[in-house]
Amino acid sequence: MVAGLKHRGSYFWYQLRRSPMTMVGLGIIIFMCLAALLAPVLAPYNPDVINLRARLQPPSMAHWFGTDEVGRDIFSRVLYGGQQSIGVGLFVAFVASFIGTIIGCFSGIFGKWVDTTIMRIMDVMLSVPSLVLTMALAAALGPSLFNAMLAITLVRVPYYVRLARGQTLGIREMVYVKAAQTFGASRHHIVQWHVIRNALPPIIVQTTLDIGNAILMAAALGFIGLGAQQPTAEWGAMVSAGRNFLIDQWWYSTFPGLAILITAIGFNLLGDGVRDMLDPKQKVK
Repeated sequence: MVAGLKHRGSYFWYQLRRSPMTMVGLGIIIFMCLAALLAPVLAPYNPDVINLRARLQPPSMAHWFGTDEVGRDIFSRVLYGGQQSIGVGLFVAFVASFIGTIIGCFSGIFGKWVDTTIMRIMDVMLSVPSLVLTMALAAALGPSLFNAMLAITLVRVPYYVRLARGQTLGIREMVYVKAAQTFGASRHHIVQWHVIRNALPPIIVQTTLDIGNAILMAAALGFIGLGAQQPTAEWGAMVSAGRNFLIDQWWYSTFPGLAILITAIGFNLLGDGVRDMLDPKQKVK
């Protein structure tokens, strides 16, 4: 078993190295994650300490990214903001994929009225633009980072339900699934040991790509005041707070905005690479 895992890890690393852009994306993600995790060590100032005598100072050796309207160091806040923004992206992608995969697989296996009921509910949710539905849920739950994270997760679940169901409809017709049913295997056993394991590749790809989308959506909610609230350091909220000073104090919104952009690009590049690695057509080449 250990040898098999080692072989798979070596093959995965070999596939990664074949794609320069995937390696760039992986490098960006590692850099941004390490910067967020090591924020207490790397940040030169406390991100929440107010110093009115240093308000709205431009980038300098003392404050690499400048300061905001109450004198807080923006570089320190960008580092700590990564913990919030990247954490939201990871939470949303993995929780939504887990819940959506379970629901989608059981929907495809049970079929009949169970499948019809679940899919009609998913269709209703998908009929509303995702950002509009997320804003409505976040507003109903109340402005906070946790509620924004919960709203984004609920909105992303239907995408995984449809993806997992589509995979299940094909897998349940396979010979080994029919054989398991013949020998009396329960639906729970079939879903756990046959369906989910074989439906994982496209779900993994979608999860990887969704992390960047979740970060952008969390930033959008923070920008309109439905996400993280002051004094919490979060990239979207920082961009929103800095828009009133954008003409004269360009650094206020620019640096957290760049952090959002770079992180989203990193996850999208990695997601594209993982998709290519798990695509059978790519393996034939």
